Amino acid sequence: MTADRRIEEITNRIRERSAPTREPYLARIRAKGAEGPKRSTLTCGNLAHGFAACGPVDKDRLMGDQTANLGIITAYNDMLSAHQPFERFPELIRDAAREVGATAQVAGGVPAMCDGVTQGQAGMELSLFSRDVIALSAAVGLSHDMFDAAVYLGVCDKIVPGLAIAALSFGHLPAIFVPAGPMTSGLPNDEKSRIRQLYAEGKVGRDELLKAESASYHGPGTCTFYGTANSNQMLMEIMGLHTPGSSFINPNTPLRDALTKEATRRALSITALGNEYTPAGLVVDERAVVNGVVGLHATGGSTNHTLHLVAIAAAAGIKLTWQDISDLSDITPLLARVYPNGLADVNHFHAAGGMGFLIRELLGRGLLHDDVRTAWGTGLNAYAIEASLAADGVSVVRHPAPKESGDPKVLTTADKPFSSNGGLRILTGNLGKAVIKVSAVKPENRFVEAPAKIFNDQNELKVAFDAGELDKDFVAVVRFQGPKSNGMPELHKLTPLLGVLQDRGRKVALVTDGRMSGASGKVPAAIHVTPEAKAEGPISKIRDGDMVRLDGENGTLEILVDADEFASREPMKIDLSHYEVGLGRELFAPFRAHVGLAEDGASIFAA
Repeated sequence: MTADRRIEEITNRIRERSAPTREPYLARIRAKGAEGPKRSTLTCGNLAHGFAACGPVDKDRLMGDQTANLGIITAYNDMLSAHQPFERFPELIRDAAREVGATAQVAGGVPAMCDGVTQGQAGMELSLFSRDVIALSAAVGLSHDMFDAAVYLGVCDKIVPGLAIAALSFGHLPAIFVPAGPMTSGLPNDEKSRIRQLYAEGKVGRDELLKAESASYHGPGTCTFYGTANSNQMLMEIMGLHTPGSSFINPNTPLRDALTKEATRRALSITALGNEYTPAGLVVDERAVVNGVVGLHATGGSTNHTLHLVAIAAAAGIKLTWQDISDLSDITPLLARVYPNGLADVNHFHAAGGMGFLIRELLGRGLLHDDVRTAWGTGLNAYAIEASLAADGVSVVRHPAPKESGDPKVLTTADKPFSSNGGLRILTGNLGKAVIKVSAVKPENRFVEAPAKIFNDQNELKVAFDAGELDKDFVAVVRFQGPKSNGMPELHKLTPLLGVLQDRGRKVALVTDGRMSGASGKVPAAIHVTPEAKAEGPISKIRDGDMVRLDGENGTLEILVDADEFASREPMKIDLSHYEVGLGRELFAPFRAHVGLAEDGASIFAA
C-alpha cells in the first residue's frame, strides 16, 4: 500500500532533517550488532557471575555462544494495578525460552510510579523525570552485554517511553514490548468524573468520592480511560514493537499468557543468531515514528506524547518536531471516541474492533506506512488483525480485523470520521509555543479571550475557587510548573474546578507550562508552554488583568498587550525552594538544572 502524498512529504522532511544524527546512529548500532553480545568472550570469572544463580540446564546453555539469551527488563511492582500482573511474566518467559532451547534472565528492574497515586502531591514532581531514570535503569541492566534480544515489561505513563528510549539506545538488540493489559471495566469514567466535580463543589463528601474512585480503579491492569498508559500500548503496536493484537487483552487470562509466550518466542527468533535479525533501531525509523503520531491523532491520544514521542525519536537519531505533530493532526481523521474524548473505555474500543480495525482503516486511506519493518516481520498490514486463543487453549490465532465496527459510536471508519482531524494542535504566538487537545472540547469553548488570573501553584487556584473568587470569565495562568521549575507535574486538580465554572456558563481556559496529559478534558488548556517561566519565557511576564486570547481553532496563544510595553517588563521570579526538598526531590536537582525544553522532549538527554 502506498502512503498518502502528504504523509510522504512530512516523512521525507523528517528524514532530511534527521540525516546528520540518524546516519551516525545507524552506523553505531550496525557496528555493535556485528560484534554480538560479549557473553562468549567474557573471562571465565565474568561469565560465571552472569549465570551463577541459574539451574544446570540454563548454565550449560549459557556456557556456549550459540544459544540465544533473552534479557527481561521489568517494571513490576505489586502496589500499582497496571504493573502487578508482571509478577508472573518472568517465569512464563523463562519457560517459553526453555521450550525452544534458549534461556531468559531478568536483566534488571526499573521504577514504575503512578500519576494516579501522586496526582496533586509532591511526588508528582518526579513523574516526568522518572522517564529518564527508567531509561538509565534499563541501560544498567542491559550493560552486562549478556543478551541477544530483550523484552520490555511496562505499561504506564513514563515507563514505556523510558523503556523505548533504552531499547533504542541498545538499538542493535531486537526488542519486543510485552503489555499486561487493561483492567476489566468498572464504574464508567463519565460517572467518576461527575462525582469528582460534585466533590469539588462540596455537594458530596470524601466517602462517596472514594467509593466512586474505588469502583473505577478496581483490579489488576491499566486504568481503562484513554490516557497516556493506553496511548503507550497503541503506540507500541502501531510502531511495530508489539506482537499483533496484543495491546488490550485483559490481565491473567489464557490469551494474555499465550501472547506473552508468543512474544518470547518471536524475540528469540529475530536475534543475530538466526536469519531474521531485526534490531530495534531499524524497526523505529522515520516511517514508524510518523505511524505512531498518526495513531495518536486517530485515537485522540495523550498530549504527553508531544514530549515522549519527540524524546523516543531522538533516541533513534530522529528529529521530530511539534510542527510535524501538528501537521499530521491536520490530515488525520479522528476514528475513536474513548474517554475523555467519549463515554467508552478501552475495553469497549477493543471489543468494537480495536487496533486491527483502526490500522486497517488508516492503511486503506494511505495514512500509515505499510512498508515498515516490524518486530513481527515486514509490513504493518500484518497488524490489521484480531488475536484469539486457538482451540488448543495455549496458542494464538489471528483473523482479519472485522469489516464493520462493533460499535460505530466508539470506533468508526475513515469514510465517516468523528472529526476530520486529530484535535491535537500546536499554539503559537507572542507567549511562545504550547500544545492543546481540542478533541474533547466543544467547538463553542475553543476560543477564549479574557483577563488573566495569575497563579504560581495549582493549590492557589483551589484556594481562590473555594473562596468564591473565580465565578467570572478568566484565563487561569498557572506558571512555574515547567521541567526546570519542579519537573513539570500534571495539574489534574484543576480540571474539576475549571469544569464547574465552564458549566456555569463562564468562559474559562488554562495556560500553563505544566502538563495535563491524556486526561485533558472539556476545558481548553494551553499546556507545555515553552519557554517556561523559570527560563524567563513570556509566560513569566503576564500580569493579573492582562487580556489573553486562546484560539484552539486557529492555533494561536497571545497576550493582548502593547508589544513594546510587554517587552520592557521584567520576568517574574519567585522562590521555588519549596519544590526542591522532600520525597526525594533534592536528588533531582541535577535534572531540574539540565533538562531541555518541552518542545525537545523535556529530557536530560537532549538538554
